[in-house]
Amino acid sequence: MAAETSRSVKVIDQSKVAPPPGSVSTTAVALTFIDVRCLFLGHTHRIFFYELPHPTLYFTQTILPHLSVQVTTVESDADFNHSVANHARDVKALKSLVPKLPLHCLSSSSNTTHVVPIMAIQFTVFPNSGISVSVTLNHAAADGRSFNHFLKFWASMNRSRGEDLTSLSLPLHNKDIIEDPHGLSSIYLEDLRKFGNLNPMGDHQVPPDNVLTTLVLKQTKIKQLKHWIATADNQQQSKINDEEIRISTFAVACAFMWVNIMKLQEQIRGSLDDNDDMLYHFLALADCRERFGSKIPATYFGNCVTLIYAPIKRRELMGANGMVIAAKAIGRQIYELGTGSVFKGEEKFSSSRGEIFKAGRVVTVASSPNFRVYETDFGWGKPKKVEMVHINGYSCFSLAESREEDGELDIGVVVGRDRLDLFNAIFEQI
Repeated sequence: MAAETSRSVKVIDQSKVAPPPGSVSTTAVALTFIDVRCLFLGHTHRIFFYELPHPTLYFTQTILPHLSVQVTTVESDADFNHSVANHARDVKALKSLVPKLPLHCLSSSSNTTHVVPIMAIQFTVFPNSGISVSVTLNHAAADGRSFNHFLKFWASMNRSRGEDLTSLSLPLHNKDIIEDPHGLSSIYLEDLRKFGNLNPMGDHQVPPDNVLTTLVLKQTKIKQLKHWIATADNQQQSKINDEEIRISTFAVACAFMWVNIMKLQEQIRGSLDDNDDMLYHFLALADCRERFGSKIPATYFGNCVTLIYAPIKRRELMGANGMVIAAKAIGRQIYELGTGSVFKGEEKFSSSRGEIFKAGRVVTVASSPNFRVYETDFGWGKPKKVEMVHINGYSCFSLAESREEDGELDIGVVVGRDRLDLFNAIFEQI
């Protein structure tokens, strides 16, 4: 595929919206131990593309005044239809649609205080074609469920011009309901002191040749994989009580991507280690509002997530039944969350976090089909495409429900342009 023609964006408006001085008191909200852990995750960058066949002036005069938030508005000369397609698109070009969230430091003789903005929003107008709404969020402020609830509430307010306040519940901001029975807060704070700026899952420099492509996992393929996993006769199966474990669509999709991304890594860099007993790792965040001791309300705003952490030996993951073993391992982790083991083993993972990520033996997933991102309607219809552009190449993928068909999944993957043929060869089974 030929490289895309360089495109430009032009800033046409910047605004800040704030209450009148003195009208709102200053409030300090302490971070919970889960918020502290999420400082390692860096920023989330999500872009919502909407078809809107109007000129830029229509957006700035008719739509923008009703969207009362702190925003930057830019105009792009990129091809809107190319930007929302599934085929490979330049990551750097997509990043130009995302607002920056800078780190500010206030220093004194005794210490340094970090002042970190929580969120930034950017509208990009593709004249006479569409617009994108992109949000950069500091993950320490909120998890995916809270973030998407906020976006849907904002979209609902805009769609109804502020007249419908009943479609979604207001968020709950009481951090006191999050308890730390295992003393993990001190462990995570020590990690911050130990690792400093190490942000293995967070922001990173984008190689100039990276492209983002979307795989669509069809419902027929998902059913085929589920059947294979459920009926596979292998040694691992005898170690797991299959009656207790439900192999979900999430587990199947993650197993499929884990195995194939590790194959891609090994094709590019060679086997990461000669030792077949070396552990390869899968990591995901799981909502635990309904699993967290005293029940946390669904409307809680903040971070209420735990880790799904599955390590598998290389010889098993890369073997003929690797996908079966991976799906069962992920399924068991999900099952154990329902047995009261919400934060089991996190202190052990914390101690080896840096080593695991530096060695490059890990695959992570961003987002979830449960967030229903294509239901975020500002009054312009459902999004034409939703993308996450902070995912790392060769170690992370994004997961969302399909816009077109119920039961299908959109999977976002970043890969070097010169590796597209290899990528397609490995993933052609999709």
